[in-house]
Amino acid sequence: MASKALGNRRICVAPETKVAILQQAKTYPDRPSRVDVVETHMSWVFLTARYAYKMKKPVRYDFLDFSTVEARKNNCAEEVRLNRRLAHDLYIGVVPLTVDADGNIALDGSGEAIDWLVKMRRLPADCMLDYLIMHHAIRQTDIRSAALLLANFYKESPVIEIDAVQYKAQFKRDIDYNLRGLIRPTYGLDVALVKDIHDAQLKLLRNEATLFDRRIAEKRIIEAHGDLRPGHICLEPRPVIFDCLEFNRQFRILDPADELSFLAMECEHLGVTFVGREFFRIYEQVTQDRPPGPLVHFYKAYRACLRARLAIWHTHELEKSHWPKWRDLANAYLRLADRHSQQL
Repeated sequence: MASKALGNRRICVAPETKVAILQQAKTYPDRPSRVDVVETHMSWVFLTARYAYKMKKPVRYDFLDFSTVEARKNNCAEEVRLNRRLAHDLYIGVVPLTVDADGNIALDGSGEAIDWLVKMRRLPADCMLDYLIMHHAIRQTDIRSAALLLANFYKESPVIEIDAVQYKAQFKRDIDYNLRGLIRPTYGLDVALVKDIHDAQLKLLRNEATLFDRRIAEKRIIEAHGDLRPGHICLEPRPVIFDCLEFNRQFRILDPADELSFLAMECEHLGVTFVGREFFRIYEQVTQDRPPGPLVHFYKAYRACLRARLAIWHTHELEKSHWPKWRDLANAYLRLADRHSQQL
């Protein structure tokens, strides 16, 4: 709950009140005909015909802290800064949600700020890469501009110096964490399969350590996007890649081959393989870097397990009747992980 001192009074505005106000068309300067809201774990996104406004939830986890108004303001500013690297004119800026002395709440008003929102141009849904894949409307030629944008970003990004031992140790910790997060009996997943998949990853990490050492020696580690999924790529005439992982820099310190493997794996999950191949082909063409095949399979298996864990964890917050949907999704990712683990 946010609070603000106004004169001798102290006004508290609950998150649900803010959401209710932001769902009203009259709250917005351009008076849209309707406002749609999309809720995620960490934010609410309010969609008008022309714009999208994202407000962070007042949450705190081990890996992020949005618990104060100031923290949310700083994170909004960081989101805009980072996403302008690959999304040019999409991110307009940060706007306040304000309350005046009479308690009137307004978007970008003249009162005191009780919260902050990221303002973006609204993108056409039918140009999103995931939409195009699912509607069988994607062609290899459609991908080239976005792949070039991404490959040049990787090529021009400063190298991040990182210790090879720590790099491999972090993967081991993450693999162990994914394993523990997937084998609980209540999830109903194939525990033997889960263990086999993770054993294969750990075996490669242990027996082929030079694959990872070489990536660091070749100075491939950069501050990347961090959440490169098909739903975060819009294939407009001038493509944009948006919604990067802004709240924790450590999660963005990546091998581009890892990030491209994540994208390729997600496209495989949607039913196509040529999209990932094309992104890799153009990356190799631009950067002269050809990641080893076993390393790419490792990254894909690792990322698929991560997505399986995130999917099954939805069961912690949903009624049991909703569990089959998320169990099916987790199993789909585990099948992908198994396919790539067998290539190790």
